[in-house]
Amino acid sequence: MSPVLRIAVPSPLRDCLDYLPGDAPHLPEPGTRVRVPLGRRSVVGVVTEIADSSHLPRERLRPIQAVIDASPLLPSDLLALARWIADYYQAPPGEVFALCLPPAMRRGQAAIPPAGERVWTLSAAGRQMDPDSLTRAPARRRALETLGAASAPLTAQALSAAGVRPEILRGLLKAGLVEVGERDPDAPDPSTRDLEAAPEPTAEQRSAAAAILDASGGFAAFLLDGVTGSGKTEVYFRVMQRVLDAGRQVLLLVPEIGLTPQTLARLRARFAVPLAVLHSGLGATARLRAWEAAAAGAARIIVGTRSAVLAPAPELGLVIVDEEHDESYKQQDGVRYSARDVAVKRAAERAVPVLLGSATPSLESLHNAETGRYRRLVLSERAGGAVTPTHRLIDLRRHACTGALADAALDAMEARFAAGEQVLVFLNRRGYAPVFMCHGCGWIAECPRCDARLTLHQNPAALQCHHCGRREAPPSRCPACGDPEPMPMGAGTQRTEVTLTTRFPEVPVLRIDRDAVRSGARMARLFDQAQRGEPAILLGTQMLTKGHHFPAVTLVVVVDADAGLFSTDFRAGERLAQQLVQVAGRAGRADRPGTVLIQTRHPDDPRLTALIEQGYGAFAAQVLAERRELGLPPFGRLALLRAEALVEADLFAFLEEAAAVLGQTATGVLVLGPVPAPMMRRAGRFRGQLLLQAPRRAPLHACVQRALPELDALRSGRRIRWSLDVDPLDMF
Repeated sequence: MSPVLRIAVPSPLRDCLDYLPGDAPHLPEPGTRVRVPLGRRSVVGVVTEIADSSHLPRERLRPIQAVIDASPLLPSDLLALARWIADYYQAPPGEVFALCLPPAMRRGQAAIPPAGERVWTLSAAGRQMDPDSLTRAPARRRALETLGAASAPLTAQALSAAGVRPEILRGLLKAGLVEVGERDPDAPDPSTRDLEAAPEPTAEQRSAAAAILDASGGFAAFLLDGVTGSGKTEVYFRVMQRVLDAGRQVLLLVPEIGLTPQTLARLRARFAVPLAVLHSGLGATARLRAWEAAAAGAARIIVGTRSAVLAPAPELGLVIVDEEHDESYKQQDGVRYSARDVAVKRAAERAVPVLLGSATPSLESLHNAETGRYRRLVLSERAGGAVTPTHRLIDLRRHACTGALADAALDAMEARFAAGEQVLVFLNRRGYAPVFMCHGCGWIAECPRCDARLTLHQNPAALQCHHCGRREAPPSRCPACGDPEPMPMGAGTQRTEVTLTTRFPEVPVLRIDRDAVRSGARMARLFDQAQRGEPAILLGTQMLTKGHHFPAVTLVVVVDADAGLFSTDFRAGERLAQQLVQVAGRAGRADRPGTVLIQTRHPDDPRLTALIEQGYGAFAAQVLAERRELGLPPFGRLALLRAEALVEADLFAFLEEAAAVLGQTATGVLVLGPVPAPMMRRAGRFRGQLLLQAPRRAPLHACVQRALPELDALRSGRRIRWSLDVDPLDMF
C-alpha cells in the first residue's frame, strides 16, 4: 500500500490535506513542491509529511498531479519552524509554508539558471576536512587550500589561475566538499574591493561583542540596549566578522525597506562576501535569485525585512534583529506573525546566538532581560565623543505659533542655519491639513465609508481618507450651509513645508513622507542631498526616525508630542516614547552637540517628564509597573478576534456567538466583548472585536485551539470576515 502525502496547500484551511503519490516518478520528500488538485483548481503545495494512513478513507484521496522539485526546497529546520508558526499563531499551514518561498516558486516556477558568474566556496564539510589527509590527491588539496585561504568566493577563472582545474572542482562538488553559487554580473567583485578598516571599538562595544562571541557555540539571546549613536552597528559587525570567518551565514533583519540601501552600503564597505537582499520591493526574478543564493549558501549575509526571517540558510551562525522594537516586524494581515519572535525561535532551534538591538527596547524584551531569558548588554555612551542631546519642552499654551511651529522653535532653527547646520522637523501627520471644516456652521469633511475625517492634500488639491484611500475634490462652498470658504484646520507635513519655505526661502526643505517619497530612488536622492552637510530642513514623518544617519543635523523639532498621550490603545505611550527617543537621536553626532525641542500642550504629563528628565529606562520601568498591575503584556497574554461585515447586525450576531463558544472553553481565560472597534466603520464595513486575556500563554492557546473548529462552523460567520491575532500589537 502506497504511503500518504500530507500537503500544505495555499488556502485558509487549518489543516494539511492528504493525497496519494499516484504515478509520480519518485516519492517526493517533505519540503518538496508538488502540483495537486484542490476543488476545480490546480495549485502548488508543499509536502510536509509522509504518513502511513489518513483520517479519510483511501478511496476519497486524490493523487497528486506532478512533482515539481527533484529534491526538497525547504530543509527540515524550516519545515519545523513553519509548523511552529502555524501552531503558535493559529494560522493556516498552507499560508505559512507559502511565506517560506519566493512568489515565483509559489506559482510553481522552477529554479532559474544562474545569470551571473559562477563562484566557488568551501562547504561545511570542506572546511572541516584536514588538507593533510589528501596527501595522495595533491590537486584536491590545492583546491581546498586555495578556497580556504580566500576571503570571498572565487570564480573558476581565479581558481584556474591558482592551478585548480575545472574537473577537480566538479569532483569536489560531487563529494560535497565545495559549493557553487553565482555572483551578480552588475555587482562589484567583493574580492577586489578596498574595504574600510574597522574602527577602534569603545570599551562597551568590545565588552558587548566579547559576550556574544563567548556564546557562539550554542543558542543565547542578547538584548543590545544602546543609546542612539552608541555604535550598535559596530558591535553587529565585529560579531558578524567572527561568524563569517568560521564559514557560517548571518541573517540580518531590518524593519523597513527604506533602510536596506544604507545597510547594504555599510556591509559592502566592511565585508568581502556575497550578500542576498530579500524584501517585497524587489522584482520577482531578483527575489528568486536572492532566495536561491541564500539556500545554496553562496550568500554569506542575508539582509531583509520581516519575511527574510524565513529565508533558507543552511549554515546559519548568527541572527540579528535591528531596531527590534519596531512594529513593522509584526505582520498585520494574513499570517499575523512577529518576525522578531520568530527570529528568536529560529535561533533557538538552530542553536545559534540571536542579537536584538535597539535604543528603545520593547517592554517585552526588557522584561525578558529582567527575568533572565535574554542577556542585556548596555551601550550607554555615544561613540566618537559625541554628547547626548539636550531636551527642552516648548509649552504651546504660552508660546506664539506660526502655523504648527512655535516662534521659539523657528528662532532656534534660524540660529542653526546661520551656523551652517541642518534641522530635522518631525511631524507624524502627512497631508496639508487633517481637518477641512466650515467656520459658519461647523460642517467637517468626513469619509462616507469610514468613521474618519478626510485629510486635505495639495498638489493636486484633494480630500483623502488615509484609511480606505478614497479621494474627492474639496468643495468650494460648504455643502451644509453654502458658506463660500471652508477652511483647513491643523497642519500636516505639506502645510508645514509651506510655513518653512516662507520663513526660510534660502534653505531647501527636504520633505520625506509617503506622499513625497514613492520610490527607493527618490529616497536615496533626498538622503544624498542631506548627506552633503549644507544647511537644510529635513521635514517628515516616522520614516525619518528609523536608523538614518544625518551628521549635520544639530537641532530636532518635534511638532506634536501629544498625539500618543491620550489614546485607547495601552501601547500608545510606549510608541510615543520610542518615537521621541529615536527622532531625538538624529540630533548631534561626532563633535556637534544636539538639541531637541518638543512642542506640547501638556508639559506636566508624568510620562513625558519621566522620559525627558530621567530617560527611556525610567519611563519603561514606570509603564512596566502599570502593566504588571493590569495583567497586560508582558505580564499577560492577549489574543484579539477581529470581525467585519457589511451589515452591523450580522457582525454582532457572529461576535455574540463567538463569545459564547470561547466562554465554554475559556478555562483561566477572560473573554472581553464583543465591542465595536475603535474605528467601527472602515471602507464601508462595520468592525468589532473580542479580546482574550490570560496570565499565561498555555491556557490562552488551549482555549483558542479548542474553540477554532466551532468558530469555523458557525453559520453566522459565513456573512462576515474574521481573523485571530495572537500577541496583537495593534488593538484597532
